[in-house]
Amino acid sequence: MDVFLLWHIRHADSSQHRDADSELVWDEEDGDDLKKLGVYSSEQRASERIEQAGSLPGFIGEPDCFMIDRHVVDRDEWEEGFVVVPCDEA
Repeated sequence: MDVFLLWHIRHADSSQHRDADSELVWDEEDGDDLKKLGVYSSEQRASERIEQAGSLPGFIGEPDCFMIDRHVVDRDEWEEGFVVVPCDEA
């Protein structure tokens, strides 16, 4: 079964919202704010939520910065461990 996560990105810098392939880009370290609006049972329901949210404060300024992300329920997405690299203290 698939579910559809709906995200909105508010960009701190208005210079670039999409890459050459028209995919949304963001960098939280640069101040971009990624919000999850909800998880929906169909892409249609997620699209309907975009229509509703698109006229609300905060979202209205960046109407093209919604992203629907399809996920399969009960499937592992991170199957390996990871290594922590310590930050250099300045």
